Amino acid sequence: MAAALLEFGYLFAVLAVVGAVALRLGLSVIPLYVGGGVVAGPYVAGRFGLPYVPNGEVVTILAELGIVLLLFFLGLEFSLDRLRASGAKIGRAGVIDLAVNLPIGVAIGLVLGWSPVEALLLGGIVYISSSAIVTKTLIDLGWIADPESEPILGTLVFEDLAIAVYLAVVTSLVLGGDGGVAAIGRSLAIAFGFLGLLFVAVQYGTALFARVLDVENQEAFVLRALAVVVPISGAALALGVSEAVAAFFVGMGFSTSGHRERLEHLLVSVRDVFAAVFFFWIGLGTDPTLLAAAAVPLAIAVVLSTPSKVLSGYLGGRAYDLSAHRSLRVGVGMVPRGEFSLVIAALAAAGTTPVMRDIIPAFAVGYVFVMSALGTVLMQRSDLVERLVFRGGETDGEASAEGA
Repeated sequence: MAAALLEFGYLFAVLAVVGAVALRLGLSVIPLYVGGGVVAGPYVAGRFGLPYVPNGEVVTILAELGIVLLLFFLGLEFSLDRLRASGAKIGRAGVIDLAVNLPIGVAIGLVLGWSPVEALLLGGIVYISSSAIVTKTLIDLGWIADPESEPILGTLVFEDLAIAVYLAVVTSLVLGGDGGVAAIGRSLAIAFGFLGLLFVAVQYGTALFARVLDVENQEAFVLRALAVVVPISGAALALGVSEAVAAFFVGMGFSTSGHRERLEHLLVSVRDVFAAVFFFWIGLGTDPTLLAAAAVPLAIAVVLSTPSKVLSGYLGGRAYDLSAHRSLRVGVGMVPRGEFSLVIAALAAAGTTPVMRDIIPAFAVGYVFVMSALGTVLMQRSDLVERLVFRGGETDGEASAEGA
């Protein structure tokens, strides 16, 4: 018991240190949390005979709670009514984003000789931007009040919904892939049946969601919220459905209950703690020596997917009738990758092939490192990017005056 407590003390000490470093450098904490897990895990510290954090069952469970709460909070930001109100513009920008970026990752995997399922996993990692990193950077840079924030946030909404369907499909393919087409078909039917029930609950269960949290005591309020989202997510996982998607739907259900702001206020610290453990856990399971095996797809993906995200974001901004300068900012703002790419990597690690178990998680860690850092720097230096791209034509002053 004492040894286990010391291990967890080591875990939180590492998270605290790397978090402080991230704040000091003005970087996203996500890649540093992952890096802390790599260094403090069995594949680095353990190999050198230093104290390390083992990748045990308890850490895995805490990491699962991190996934659940991250997606629960994303669900809180959306409601079916909100999606209907901006559906046309979100749809146009989102389809462009999906059509440009998902095929790039799939094509890289297929060219490398991977199976279609492995290539599809790579496609998802390359496709999905980081809602957490992008939103935080929008706020930090003051872009959140600018016109370009609308297509950025709208595209993130589309991605979150698209990834819900994607995760339902690939979870069935990865976890049910050994039983042939019939087994995969049954897994997909169960997945979409379960998600269909959750959708009905979100659509018609507003009063029930509100009644569950109708309590003044803060402790009881938090426990009731967790008593809904965690068991439903666990049931989803037991049925072969992504626990992240289930948590997202539960969050959508609570978003219209009248308790959204209170949930965000009381659960944000809980979310951040478990989310930090999740990112750390991804690092624990990553053998850095395997990064060499993932170096080729990583280099190709960075070179191809950075301009592709900028291009699709630019086209999405134009679909919102923004100027060329503001549309370029939309593209730059979509570059960071983060939490969803690591969720997909965690799913791949449960697969049966060496590429799924070893190469894809290592690729995802390296990819998130590069793209989260590169994306935040590009957003911070968007003025330089604009000067490089636009030589003459519309001026910065004209772009700034737009929407005033």
